[in-house]
Amino acid sequence: MSDTQQTTNYAEEPYTPPRTAREPTAWVGAVVFAGVMLLLMGGFQAIEGLVAIVRDEYYLTTNSGLVLTFDYTVWGWTHLLLGVIAVGAGIGVFVGQMWARVVGIIVAVFSALANLMFLPAYPVWCTIMIAVDVLVIYALSVHGREVRYR
Repeated sequence: MSDTQQTTNYAEEPYTPPRTAREPTAWVGAVVFAGVMLLLMGGFQAIEGLVAIVRDEYYLTTNSGLVLTFDYTVWGWTHLLLGVIAVGAGIGVFVGQMWARVVGIIVAVFSALANLMFLPAYPVWCTIMIAVDVLVIYALSVHGREVRYR
């Protein structure tokens, strides 16, 4: 056989490049869910804060019935600040930023604590917010890196 008629016996399989990073799994949806929940939680916290600032008499108990006896205006500004930070972290999670995951977890922890202390004023809503906070913490801490862009 001459050099020009060499036959190769390569398998007919397509080329697959070597994997250098982990492929995203179905948990990307959980992280996107966490980002949406951060946006939603931030919006809800902001509304809860605005209501506490503008209309004190809306809540079920007086401010002396709360865990920490602050005026509702103080609670309102606390919830409003948490809401604004949560919205910013939610946007950051969507673009795959590590700082947004960390801030999102921290905000969700503080949101859960604030809602736990605000529970006597608005029990059903605060319970829902605490449950959402737990879901956000889980999704961002366990599966948050899967949204990171390469």
